[in-house]
Amino acid sequence: MKKLLTILTILLLTVLAACGSDEGDSGKKEIIFGATTGPYSDMVNKAIAPLLEEKGYTVENKEFTDYIQPNNSLANGDLDANLFQHKIYMESFAEENNMDLSEVIIVPTAPMGLYSNTYDSIDAIEDGSTVVIANDPTNLARTLIMLQDEGLITISEDVDPLRASVDDIVENPKNLNFQEIEAGQLPRAVESEDLAAVPGNYALAADMDLLDALALEEMPDDYRNRVVVNTEDLDKQYVKDIKEVVESDEFEQIIDEEFQGFGKPEWMKKE
Repeated sequence: MKKLLTILTILLLTVLAACGSDEGDSGKKEIIFGATTGPYSDMVNKAIAPLLEEKGYTVENKEFTDYIQPNNSLANGDLDANLFQHKIYMESFAEENNMDLSEVIIVPTAPMGLYSNTYDSIDAIEDGSTVVIANDPTNLARTLIMLQDEGLITISEDVDPLRASVDDIVENPKNLNFQEIEAGQLPRAVESEDLAAVPGNYALAADMDLLDALALEEMPDDYRNRVVVNTEDLDKQYVKDIKEVVESDEFEQIIDEEFQGFGKPEWMKKE
């Protein structure tokens, strides 16, 4: 009898512990976000946090000035979620640092733009014009895809467009001259050169208006930023609530009003 009572007691304690664990998850009412200073921190503060607060959450947003600490802080438990990175970066960083990170949902993202103080349209671009572009592989490939979409160049069909370089251009009907520099210097190049292809985050940091661009890229979703959490937290209620508020009509309305020019992910376009 004593042995039976002991077994029953152990089972009861196990069940109670499990119930307590579930209640602790559903009862979590504080979410600590991490985002890089600029538009994505603004998106947390202006769009995501207010909608979560309507659901009863308290939201803290920690700002970062680099692309390393937001994932480190997430992995060590200092953050519940972050917003600053695209899929390719997330997967590469997680693999290199032995982390288990997962995407919650893709958000509207500031696109690459082709800017000019010399020309007021794509059609006005003259033969032999200089285009300043990023020298890092990711932004360079995005730039070339955008220029191809605008009919300014053609990239070889034998190369993955997401890995294309200037050497992969097979048609250049306007004989454009390409000058490669650090991405962070591209906003300044708008003042001194015919054209500059500026990634959205750098354009916004330089107080440029995305809608002033001659063209904005049709960004593949792999390059759009996303809310990211530790994979072990993916099924928790607060993560489901983050996804729900981002999918809401209220979120899209804030994006349309406060983040004009941001490209929307495919899931938003299908609605």
